[in-house]
Amino acid sequence: MTGAAVALRNVTKRFASHLALDDVTLTVAARESVVILGPSGCGKTTLLRLIAGLDVPDEGEIWLGNVQAAGPRRNLLPPYRREIGFVFQDLALWPHLTVAGNLQFVLDALKIPRMERSRRIDDALKLVRIDGFATRHPHELSGGEQQRVELARALVGSPRLLLLDEPLSSLDAELRAAMRSELARLQRTLALTTVYVTHDPEDAAVLADRVIEMRAGRIVAVTEPRRTEERA
Repeated sequence: MTGAAVALRNVTKRFASHLALDDVTLTVAARESVVILGPSGCGKTTLLRLIAGLDVPDEGEIWLGNVQAAGPRRNLLPPYRREIGFVFQDLALWPHLTVAGNLQFVLDALKIPRMERSRRIDDALKLVRIDGFATRHPHELSGGEQQRVELARALVGSPRLLLLDEPLSSLDAELRAAMRSELARLQRTLALTTVYVTHDPEDAAVLADRVIEMRAGRIVAVTEPRRTEERA
């Protein structure tokens, strides 16, 4: 599978009688920003969870670079070894931990050397422009600030791949536009491979090198849009 950061080959996933993904084949190149666009229930989140190793396919294969990560009904590469940052739709910040503590938890899990952890936390918070908030708790932050913490937490482990599941859906229109621009800046700065799930065509217009449209568990269209000026 050389040349691809992520590849799904004939992947099918069922939940009881519901066919969530139906024979999906998709390749994402290194440093490419792919937006998965479609209505609720079309299989977008399931696709992300399979890439992350949070679910396993019933059929097909998932590859990360030249390593097969999953095959039928089993993970071959555990989630913690996939070098993936995941931003969930519902903010999953730990309320009892400070901003720095939320990031520290990730670094502890990755067994990052202790002397390196403070630098990584500082760098991640500066990257998303909330470096003055390290000692605050989530309830002391606005929705946009919490979203930046979630991004910092996804990035602090230096992932090769960033997965984002409708990360802006809970924000109002003005803040959503601002965060789109922020995500576009991070894409340019980090040259990360990203897979971004949304139902909003405006997200795709700003963030996508390629748009994958899904309906009822299948890919129905692939386009390469001209990105809007909001990305500049």
